[in-house]
Amino acid sequence: MARPRTPLLSRELIVAAALRLIDAEGLAALSTRRLATELSVSGPSLYNHVATKDELLDAVVDSVIGEVDLSMFGGPGGTGGTADGAGPVRPGTPPTPWPDALRDWARSYRAALAAHPNIVPVLAQGPGRRPNALRLADAVFGHLVEAGWPRGQATRIGALMRYFVTGSALASFAAGFPADAEVYDAADYPHLGEAHRLAGHRGAVDEGAFETGLEALLDGLVLRFERLQRVERPEQPEQHGQHERAARSSGR
Repeated sequence: MARPRTPLLSRELIVAAALRLIDAEGLAALSTRRLATELSVSGPSLYNHVATKDELLDAVVDSVIGEVDLSMFGGPGGTGGTADGAGPVRPGTPPTPWPDALRDWARSYRAALAAHPNIVPVLAQGPGRRPNALRLADAVFGHLVEAGWPRGQATRIGALMRYFVTGSALASFAAGFPADAEVYDAADYPHLGEAHRLAGHRGAVDEGAFETGLEALLDGLVLRFERLQRVERPEQPEQHGQHERAARSSGR
């Protein structure tokens, strides 16, 4: 029998199968035995590619982060470029304004998480040693610093945006309200008479909530940045001396 031209098993195939399993049945369904069954291989053969279940889970999470568009940041740690992922950033391309970059990135980030909601609880723990997650953190932080944000503020903004995006992807707000109108007795819940309709408009409610929150966050950050620019651009000593000399000269 001729040997297959491609390996029957690889790290990429294992990670992809694990993600499909988690998407379909949740994190609890992931086990070496179950994954081996899905791939029609023996359990021990998986360990030639991933040493532990934790390592596998890290790889799965990082593969989801790899779906997030970072082109608006112009590459790892850089700025510039477009958010449409059309290709590499051309030399001389002006940096994407940081509010626009954060907006486009947050939407792409949420889309990736919304496609794999069962992985969000693990992803929310932070980047750890995951390469794609670290590249994401580096790109966001670098863009903000190069735009003029102090490093400490840039760190907090990165954390703020991650909290907001992952929180929005954890579960549906609208789907949390039962569709049974009898649940919402007017005597007990006088303002929830239409709450049973929310689940039927899940997409519009949840997407609208995300967009409202995103714009509110960015509006607040823009105001904060403007104040910061005014406070952190005091007159330089040499400029102050020049102004004093000019004032003395004009008074003679």
